[in-house]
Amino acid sequence: MEFHTTFRPVTVQPEQIEARSFQIIDEEIGEHSFTAEQYPIVQRVIHASADFELGKSLLFHPDAVRAGIDAIRSGKLVVVDVQMVQAGVNQARLAKFGSSVRVYISDEDVIAEAKRLNTTRAIVAMRKAVKEAEGGIFAIGNAPTALLELIRLIKEGKARPGLIIGLPVGFVSAAESKEELAKLDVPFITNRGRKGGSTVTVAALNALSLLAERV
Repeated sequence: MEFHTTFRPVTVQPEQIEARSFQIIDEEIGEHSFTAEQYPIVQRVIHASADFELGKSLLFHPDAVRAGIDAIRSGKLVVVDVQMVQAGVNQARLAKFGSSVRVYISDEDVIAEAKRLNTTRAIVAMRKAVKEAEGGIFAIGNAPTALLELIRLIKEGKARPGLIIGLPVGFVSAAESKEELAKLDVPFITNRGRKGGSTVTVAALNALSLLAERV
């Protein structure tokens, strides 16, 4: 059986599709209080999720965008919590500045230590990462436990990230971990509520690397 439709796409050109998408976002977002430097990140988060509520729930430390740009331009390491985030990041753009993306959660020593301590690999991965990525960007899109552990390490003076992108998704501790992040006097990009995930974390990271190229 054949199915037919009269619908045709407006365009099949990637650049035109993206430009039209951003135009729609600009038309539909309504009132907001984001600054000119924050808004491109909000745009890309909405573009990746088609979720205006999520986009408008973003919270920025006043120094967040500049700190992220500076970290990328300085070639600092980008630490992510899971391979899904690593896979989506434009690593070629980061490599222009000598930066790279690292995920620790599947390292053999992390797996072994998590089993020994009877804790999550996400927690152990953060403990390892902070020893190797001082001044880097920590981007967490899935594991609230990773974000909470990073916050603990910062409070104890054991971690000094340049920027935290904390956008974990979920029903257990996700919203709470982001509320705790928003209390820190450390550059951060986060949001209120349960929403988040790998896709929007990637969008925020890629927006920052684009800004690093352009600004």
